[in-house]
Amino acid sequence: MDRKVAVVGAGLAGSEAAWQIAKKGIHVDLYDMKPHHFSPAHKNKNFAELVCSNSLRSDDYMHNAVGLLHEEMRKAGSLMMDIADQTKVPAGGALAVDREKFAQKITDAIVSNPNITVISKEIKSMEEITDSFLTIIATGPLTSEALALDIKKNIDEEALSFYDAIAPVVYKESIDFSKAWYQSRYDKGSRYDYINCPLSKEQYEHFVEELLNAQKVEFHDFEKAEYFNGCLPIEVMAERGFETLRFGPMKPVGLTNPHSSEKPYAVVQLRQDNAEDTLRNIVGFQTKMTYGEQKRIFSLIPGLEKAEFARLGGIHKNTFIKSPLLLDQFLRLKSNTKIMFAGQITGCEGYVESASIGFLAGLFATQLCLDKMPSLPPRETAFGSMLSHLCDVQNQEDYQPMNINFGLFPDLIVSQNTDHKSKPLKGALKKEAYATRALEKLDHWLKKITD
Repeated sequence: MDRKVAVVGAGLAGSEAAWQIAKKGIHVDLYDMKPHHFSPAHKNKNFAELVCSNSLRSDDYMHNAVGLLHEEMRKAGSLMMDIADQTKVPAGGALAVDREKFAQKITDAIVSNPNITVISKEIKSMEEITDSFLTIIATGPLTSEALALDIKKNIDEEALSFYDAIAPVVYKESIDFSKAWYQSRYDKGSRYDYINCPLSKEQYEHFVEELLNAQKVEFHDFEKAEYFNGCLPIEVMAERGFETLRFGPMKPVGLTNPHSSEKPYAVVQLRQDNAEDTLRNIVGFQTKMTYGEQKRIFSLIPGLEKAEFARLGGIHKNTFIKSPLLLDQFLRLKSNTKIMFAGQITGCEGYVESASIGFLAGLFATQLCLDKMPSLPPRETAFGSMLSHLCDVQNQEDYQPMNINFGLFPDLIVSQNTDHKSKPLKGALKKEAYATRALEKLDHWLKKITD
């Protein structure tokens, strides 16, 4: 085809979009500022770098919305899910990957595709790309300041922002197993998926006190902290209540300490971070404490007294646009339909969600290049529910980043009784009904777009 698509940003969304377009024989110019420039949170020269965690969350597609999105993307031919399955590491019911191998394999696939030209260049304005039929902006939550300002100027709206924190990673060999033990919560998955460090009531209270009094990284005068509730710094969670952490990342339920008959008051879990299982990340311990305070306070955790850190936690700014107001149903800028947006800059939150919107942007761009009306995914699917959140104008007043969840799906009422009295489904049965309906709708849609 003579028509060409430009994709700006080679993260999860940009890589997925470029791959889907190139599969159809349409040429893609993929722009990425690496390796010449890096955002404050990125360190790896490869594409699709996983910054915050190596987990893609639950892979249970019958009972979890993100697991359902996994399954839909697999069925649709997602590059990200194919590579994730190739590079997965044990994580109980979750899908976690070796992040180095994951990024390398995606990079290799992109670079070796004859329909993709990788251009190492920082794009500072949308006007820089003029020779493409369409341009997809997929620069993620860490969009460079110059491009962010240009986007803000072009959309004539305030770009919204919040702050996202990174959890620390420790070397497994430095964990004290005379106090820690292997076990997945409720023994789901392999017993080696998680390492557990128990705290007594006194140890937990002391730990929380230290978190509350810790020295934190200060914000600049012009910055305002607007956290995403799904990824709060651990010390911010502690500020919301002394017991908050025990009902969050430090909940002790479903675990039995083999070193003591005393039930743990709280538990810190560490999840495998690489295929060799030499690194473990501290689950839910994203933080904005200074490096010195992190080392001091995390050493108070039994089993981590002498922990050596491969990476300490950090904090970075995330930027997203007001998608329901600015984008049409095909992710195009309403004021300029040659510009599309994809990934976390649209306000979807999470690795898988970002890649899924990249997939849809790639699909829509392909169909537009072929002079076809883009085919929207059914509203009942995870694809459709995520897209609806981004593009529904009713969301524009209080729009905030969102992970996929069953609350975004159209409601479903099915009788669960045999006495002819219809009642709403609840719990696992309702989730199973959502998933069954979604996959049935998905199959019909995939057949339609591939015919």
